[in-house]
Amino acid sequence: MRKMRDSGIEWVGQIPENWELGQIGQLYDERKVKVSDRDYPPLSVTMEGVVPQLSTAAKTDAHDDRKLVKKGDFAINSRSDRRGSCGISDYDGSVSLINTILCPQTEMNPQYYDWLFHTTMFSDEFYKWGHGIVDDLWTTNWSDMKKISVPVPTIEEQQSIATYLNHLCSLMDSVIKKTKASIEEYKKLRQAIITHAVTVGVRGDRTMKDSGIEWIGNIPEEWEVFRIAALYSERKENGNDELPILTVSINTGVSDRELSNDESERVFVRSEDRSKYMRVYPGDLTYNMMRAWQGAFGAVRVDGMVSPAYVIVKPRREIDSRYMEALLRTQPAKEEMKRYSHGIADFRLRLYWDKFRTIKVCFPPIEEQREIADYIDSKCAEIDELIAKKEQFLAELENYKKSMIYEYVTGKKEVPHS
Repeated sequence: MRKMRDSGIEWVGQIPENWELGQIGQLYDERKVKVSDRDYPPLSVTMEGVVPQLSTAAKTDAHDDRKLVKKGDFAINSRSDRRGSCGISDYDGSVSLINTILCPQTEMNPQYYDWLFHTTMFSDEFYKWGHGIVDDLWTTNWSDMKKISVPVPTIEEQQSIATYLNHLCSLMDSVIKKTKASIEEYKKLRQAIITHAVTVGVRGDRTMKDSGIEWIGNIPEEWEVFRIAALYSERKENGNDELPILTVSINTGVSDRELSNDESERVFVRSEDRSKYMRVYPGDLTYNMMRAWQGAFGAVRVDGMVSPAYVIVKPRREIDSRYMEALLRTQPAKEEMKRYSHGIADFRLRLYWDKFRTIKVCFPPIEEQREIADYIDSKCAEIDELIAKKEQFLAELENYKKSMIYEYVTGKKEVPHS
């Protein structure tokens, strides 16, 4: 066990006794050369490092307002809303002016500092030195960044730590990648089960017929086809303060509990003014007008009220709205919803009742609707449990990886000797 000492730096904590401390400005110089992306290929600074410019990156006509990046430079995005976006460049190119470009001025192992600068603790410290009037305009410029104190191990230890983390994190990343792929496969299986059940049923082989609906295709012979207007009518009834506010998620349908203040997934911003919220009853079907084409449909299971941004419909006949929710959340249905929505851009598309009511759907007998809905609930519960376990494992592994990187780059863990 090697001797440790207090670094005197809050985010670093204890470091090995023989390690030194220094400021970033003593290790790096800033590269401030302005260039054109016509001469130097445009690059993006992301959480995965410096990469050829992403297709999703915001582009401007200011081709000459770029910063030069040379192979081996370290680039970091100065904006707080790009937290953790940094890395060593493998390319000569150009980046947006919001990035700070650093080139080593002393002998070092750049990969050691790449690992250090990717830690959550450094990211928090980096933005503590920033300035701005609001969070999404908060930036940390080089004049402040260069004053941040960091540990300075010996060159040999920098090399040892970087090599060890490269190897260990490569193994962990492989497991993470396989786990994510497995989760996606389970999600695809879940959707395939739902799509098959709502269009073919769950009773095995049977005589089929053409539904006449392009996005549905063939359906069992005894099933019928109706327009939504024949099955549902619009409900417009004010809620009251005693009812919980429910939401419709593009992933899970209608919530069966009131939205909490720390809810991570929101479809609308909750307002304290409840006077415009609309009443819903169990058995109703509701959807978010702006996100219907993304699958924001749901069957209501509890009494409550929803945002006025939602359309609420009530059954005209005996219907299990769980079945209708499952049908309308399939990918072909979402594409159909988008076709009937109106707006100048995807984020402005709205599906109004007067268009939704004209859409044709398949309609099994009520007994089979319940049978299909129960089957979907049961099968999806099994798959969701498997997905939840894998997501928990993934979260634990990613947290462990972050913790491990921090422990090694600050010397709290020593690289094992082979």
